[in-house]
Amino acid sequence: MTAQDSATPPNSIAVSGHTDTQVNGRRTASTNSTRGGTLLAALGVVAFSLTFPSTVWGLESFGPWSLVAVRSALAALIAGGFLLALRVPVPERRHWGGLAVVGGGVVVGFPLLTTLALETSTTSHAAVVVGLLPLTTAAFAAVRTGRRPSRAFWLAALSGAAVVIAFAVWQSGGALSAGDLYLFGALLVCAAGYTEGGRLAGMMPGWQVVGWALIGCLPLAVAGAAVALSFEPARLTAHGVIGLAWVAAGSTFFGLYVWYRGMASIGIARASQLQLAQPVLTLVWSVLLLGEHLTPAAPVAAVAVLVCIAVTQRTGT
Repeated sequence: MTAQDSATPPNSIAVSGHTDTQVNGRRTASTNSTRGGTLLAALGVVAFSLTFPSTVWGLESFGPWSLVAVRSALAALIAGGFLLALRVPVPERRHWGGLAVVGGGVVVGFPLLTTLALETSTTSHAAVVVGLLPLTTAAFAAVRTGRRPSRAFWLAALSGAAVVIAFAVWQSGGALSAGDLYLFGALLVCAAGYTEGGRLAGMMPGWQVVGWALIGCLPLAVAGAAVALSFEPARLTAHGVIGLAWVAAGSTFFGLYVWYRGMASIGIARASQLQLAQPVLTLVWSVLLLGEHLTPAAPVAAVAVLVCIAVTQRTGT
């Protein structure tokens, strides 16, 4: 056996082993990234599920316009503190339009429209919006990014949306309220904001997307709060203060932060399907925090929704 013969096999084995290690390393990193992204998006859903009950509490102390304006201003101050402390540079001009869509849809539009709706609608009825939001977000994402989810994905998404809508409508007695126009308007603007925010979160950290969107809305929020509070004087209660604190720090800042990070990792369409669980969670919080009565149909709906979520997570997008 020559030296060349004896040297070649070890080198081949060494290279092959190195390649396998690289491939396995990439697979492990990809799996960990997907799991981490799913966990972050799920945390966002939990935070969002508390929004409607917290808003109801907040309305004990504030009018709808003043509540939304004050919550946006407080959330912007929190975000601004982080941006300033970490000396985060101002986003490039090409991102400003997208940030404006995020601010208009998620920071201002959705909170305002749902808060107005909750003056006449129960949290159960308002959950219709959340039930439709994943499907609408996936549709917006398909148009905006040019991606086309699979047929199985759409079938599972439509099935989950149908379950949630039927459950929410049945919970509210099947009656349509005057707040329905607000709710459907909120659905559209929020889906647009989620889609654009998810796209931007692939170019900058998710918390910066949220932070700069909030900062962009700060002048409007401060001016709106000054005007609204003059017409809707605050009557502070414990529930009102807690509700305001959560919708400002929990839903608007923390929730959006983990949500956009999750979307950047697992994709807009898949992350949006996790929100199918949000109406059920909201109904649970409504029982625990607001004393609303939950029907026996809730566990059935919860299982059906979770099955749809599992299918969408396993289906290629």
